[in-house]
Amino acid sequence: MLQLDETHHTHRKSWVTSANGHADFPIQNLPLGIFSVANAKGDTPRGGVAIGDEVFDLKAACDAQLFSGDAEKAARAACASTLNDLMALGAGPRAALRKQVSALLAEGTTESGRAQPLAAKLLHKIADCKLHLPAKIGAFTDFFAGITHAENGGKRRGSNPPLSPNYKYVPVAYHSRASTVRPAGTPVRRPNGQRVVDGEKLPTFGPCLKMDFELEFGIWIGHGNTWGDPIPTSKGREHIYGYCMLNDWSARDIQRWESQPLGPFLSKNFGTTISPWIITPEALAPFQAAQPPRPEGDPKPLPYLWDDADQREGQFDLEIEVLIHTEGMRSKGMPPQRIAVSNTKHLYWTVAQMVAHHTCGGCSLESGDIFGSGTISGPTPENYGSIAELTFDGTRDITLSSGETRRWVQDGDDIYLRAHGKREGYAAIGFGDCFARMVAGGR
Repeated sequence: MLQLDETHHTHRKSWVTSANGHADFPIQNLPLGIFSVANAKGDTPRGGVAIGDEVFDLKAACDAQLFSGDAEKAARAACASTLNDLMALGAGPRAALRKQVSALLAEGTTESGRAQPLAAKLLHKIADCKLHLPAKIGAFTDFFAGITHAENGGKRRGSNPPLSPNYKYVPVAYHSRASTVRPAGTPVRRPNGQRVVDGEKLPTFGPCLKMDFELEFGIWIGHGNTWGDPIPTSKGREHIYGYCMLNDWSARDIQRWESQPLGPFLSKNFGTTISPWIITPEALAPFQAAQPPRPEGDPKPLPYLWDDADQREGQFDLEIEVLIHTEGMRSKGMPPQRIAVSNTKHLYWTVAQMVAHHTCGGCSLESGDIFGSGTISGPTPENYGSIAELTFDGTRDITLSSGETRRWVQDGDDIYLRAHGKREGYAAIGFGDCFARMVAGGR
């Protein structure tokens, strides 16, 4: 079980005043990312830590000799343009870095007495920075672990029963496209492909007409495994470096035509948006939760997918939500509108089970690989994590506060995914916005 320590104490405040009470990045969070200062000529991407409205520059802190031991080893690895080398070091150096950064940024500590006078060199306004992908992604695997989403999809297709026979035995997944994963804020172009327009029998080629979002939990791999050497469920979480939010944009009309018999291709490879900060397991320690018991009658996972400790504490209790911001709303000065809210507890499989199944045949994972959890929908319509579910495949309108309606995502729509951990007695933390605008594609 992840341990709680002084870095989680609610009474710990930061001399970075914007961090105190910050909705996402109080001192109890301290996520990792890659940044560069947008208007600084020749400024190169490097590792940083989000603290309030600022980025704490790990290279500048190394140059000032503010770290020691494993934390120094980790910080120097983070001075590169990606965090892959840092991620390969595993949990020990990561936890040591988080603890020393917390001490450097806390009010009234010996360490902060060394850091605070250097604030002008150590801190950069997030608003003045460009946030990059945290790591070079070698592989992207998209799971299907949200059981309500899977059931809803089966119902829309007319399947009876809605789930395939393997669903409750296998953490279903497919290999997606790593090269089109982009950090939040990068516009996504509407893809072209073959689709059968409603009422037609034969396909035509053109832009997607049924654009969807997917509310997913992103899972970053830290140190990998040797090819041919499976990772047991009991060790699965040791290989997770951190988490983000992930929107696996989906071209539903293209997907329906192309997916038989091998599954999605063009409908899923044109763009995936992730939040740019890696939220560490240590930051999420207060929000650990038991995996919800399986409904009566569901099979117990096969032995290689079962671990008692993982069932007791291998899930997280995180509120996740989807918001939309249309051109009409922006023109009226209206804020984004929440259209769905769910929780990571609705996942049918834990992240450790995903790791175990992914490697059980001998597949090697590498630092910087990323998983998508699959769309996380809850049991009621307001919990549905895709627009296909919210509108029942585009047959029902969503009426927005601006008076506009939506059945699918339109060009000019901004989609935001957000996540927050909240628990009485602990500081709330967030993931930062995972957002992108859908724009018209090329010919």
